[in-house]
Amino acid sequence: MQKQKAMQKNIVISSISDVQQAANDFLKTIGSHRIIAFFGAMGVGKTTFIKAICEALGTDDVVNSPTFSIVNEYDYDTDKKIYHFDFYRLKNAEEAFDFGIEEYWNSNNFCLMEWSEKIEPILPDNCLRVDITEENDGTRNILFHI
Repeated sequence: MQKQKAMQKNIVISSISDVQQAANDFLKTIGSHRIIAFFGAMGVGKTTFIKAICEALGTDDVVNSPTFSIVNEYDYDTDKKIYHFDFYRLKNAEEAFDFGIEEYWNSNNFCLMEWSEKIEPILPDNCLRVDITEENDGTRNILFHI
C-alpha cells in the first residue's frame, strides 16, 4: 500500500486580531494530532498562537510561557489537559527524558511544544511540526503538513 503524501497547509495571520480565528482554523485542520512541535525564531509569536489554541479549546486557565518551569498544565473540557512546554532552557534532548516527556506524549492530551529545536532528534513520529515565520510586513505564516 502506498503511503499518502502529506498535504501542506498554511494559515496566514495578518494582524493580532486574526490570531484567534487562525487558532480555530488550525484546530479544525489538524484532525487527531495532539503532539505539536512549534518551530520559529524568538518573538515570532509561538506563545501567542499557543495561547489562542488553548483559548479555542476552552481553557479558563491563564496561559503563559513555561520558560522557567518547562511545562505548564491547563485544564479544559471538564477532564482534559493541555501540556504547554518551553524547551528553551534545555541543554540537550536527554533532559526531556529526565522529566518524563514520554509520559506526557502518551497521555493522549494536547502537548504544545515551543523551542522544539532543542529536542527535535527525539520527537515522536506522530508529532505535527508547525513552522511559524514572520514576513517583512509583520504577517505571520503558520505552515504545517497533515
